[in-house]
Amino acid sequence: MQSQADGILAEAASAEHSGPQAGLPTLALGALGVVFGDIGTSPLYALKESFVGHHPLAVDPLHIYGVLSLIFWTMMLVVTVKYVFIVMRADNHGEGGSMALLALIGRRMGETRATPAIAMLGVLATALFYGDAIITPAISVLSAVEGLTVVQASLTPLVLPIAILILIGLFLIQRHGTAKVGALFGPVMVVYFVVLAVLGITNLWRHPEIIGIVNPLYAVHFFALDPKLAFLALGSVVLAVTGAEALYADMGHFGRKAISLAWLYAALPCLLLNYMGQGALMLDDPATAANPFFLMAPDWARLPLVILATLATIIASQAVISGAFSVTQQAVQLGFLPRLRILHTSASAAGQIYLPLVNRVLLILVILLVLGFGSSTDLAAAYGIAVTGTMVITTAMMGVLTFSVWRWHPLLAGGVTGLFLVIDGLYFASNATKIPDGGWFPLLVAAVAFVILTTWATGRRIMRERLRDGAMELDLFIRSTRSSLPRVPGTAIFLSSTPEGVPPALLHNVKHNRILHERNIILTVRTLGVPHLPLDGRVQVADHSDGFYRLILRHGFMEEVDIPASLKAVGDCGGPIRVADSSYFLSRQTLIASQRPGMAIWREKLFAWMIRNAESPMDFFKLPTNRIVELGSQVEI
Repeated sequence: MQSQADGILAEAASAEHSGPQAGLPTLALGALGVVFGDIGTSPLYALKESFVGHHPLAVDPLHIYGVLSLIFWTMMLVVTVKYVFIVMRADNHGEGGSMALLALIGRRMGETRATPAIAMLGVLATALFYGDAIITPAISVLSAVEGLTVVQASLTPLVLPIAILILIGLFLIQRHGTAKVGALFGPVMVVYFVVLAVLGITNLWRHPEIIGIVNPLYAVHFFALDPKLAFLALGSVVLAVTGAEALYADMGHFGRKAISLAWLYAALPCLLLNYMGQGALMLDDPATAANPFFLMAPDWARLPLVILATLATIIASQAVISGAFSVTQQAVQLGFLPRLRILHTSASAAGQIYLPLVNRVLLILVILLVLGFGSSTDLAAAYGIAVTGTMVITTAMMGVLTFSVWRWHPLLAGGVTGLFLVIDGLYFASNATKIPDGGWFPLLVAAVAFVILTTWATGRRIMRERLRDGAMELDLFIRSTRSSLPRVPGTAIFLSSTPEGVPPALLHNVKHNRILHERNIILTVRTLGVPHLPLDGRVQVADHSDGFYRLILRHGFMEEVDIPASLKAVGDCGGPIRVADSSYFLSRQTLIASQRPGMAIWREKLFAWMIRNAESPMDFFKLPTNRIVELGSQVEI
């Protein structure tokens, strides 16, 4: 079976990815709207926080040039070189992101001593993403609405209520899907990036020499003059590249070429022009450091700029929320989360999904964040630690790729990996100093998510082992029941978590009902480490005689499972499988925490609670509700 699975994976690897099919300009426009929403809104707060944040700098040429040089080289090295030129080459048949990268490495390397450690890195990166997904909507929307205080200081009391109303509205529309709103993302963000560039250019003429920030010596001089302040400033500088992970995570939607094109020829130049314009404004008037983004605009344009910036932050938040839905779906399919209710909001776009539970949890935590921190400056202290932690993990996994999968020359692989580990490590260390001021929050969220992800994965493994220990071999079962039990017409389909042995549902059906159906199919659903599988090769059938068949249904981790639809295509399983004469037998395990070797008692109780609250397999696997038989059993873990 394993060799056949490997063959299917190889076939999937050689198959053309069914990803973005639109033209390159259209995809680049879409990428500009979705992928770069987060990093595109960074000018609202990144430079400001460097000078008026928790570690304020003197607003003088030395520090302005030093910070802007750091921003420039961070964008060039971290975003352009690391993500665009290197990491985005690691596509899992067109898909990107931590889970896709983990599946790619696991498939290419196979089982090694390093496999558990690599798996933990991927899970930790996913856990940190949830911390980022909560903070991004809060800080983005809040920083945009705070522009009202620049327009009119008396509007300050309205900032929090307006921001909260916008966030509530944003989460409420998720259930209706974002296809129609998404069509506006590209054009709105094009206007936004053009405005970024225009604002930058109109202020750049005050001090055209600001273009000199491309010289890294300004950053070096900053560190040489005041190493401590420069190190602390990295915690604010890295805010300029928050959202860089989106380039990789959204690769499956737009493709590497479109994202690279949108970054190199649109987003990057517009962002750099805007940052240089903010720097020129601050050189001209140090007092503008309080909010240089909005103060770049003339008085008459500030209110429209607030509205445009708010729209941009809504788009950035939407991208992160959609990303949380996609990452959660991948985690469910790869066995790191229990079954959750997943609704498709578009008949044509497979990626348009809505997870009610995830949406509710995100909304509650985002509102609590806004109320708890109260301002974008205070939120900036919480921002960055999750982003930089994810960057460090991505670099470590990139090292595994370059050494073991791509097999670069050891000097080249070691040099590239070492360089980015130093860069990302410095940013992470700088943000770690902000843990007492709010950085603890995303770490707490990541810790909770990590415990949930690992508890579910470990619990499932232990439960499978317990069930396997007490399982009977199928051939022995068939021989023992061959002449002792009566047969009834129809097809019985027994869902089994493992492709070996007799499933508990079949054993309990024989024990309690003392009958067998004419045809008995033992069905196992397996998720492979590729996003999509070709139609042929999804189903494997083994005939065990006497009307018993073992059937393995395979799918990719980006696909939902529809068992009845998949069974319609099965032709070599004793004839067609008709819904009208088929019954599905499910085994519902009641878990009992015990002192047997496994997990800590509290984790076993958590796993049992997750089992009880998981989405019903009837809904998750699209089973007909009037053809279900559930049989219970107890399992000690």
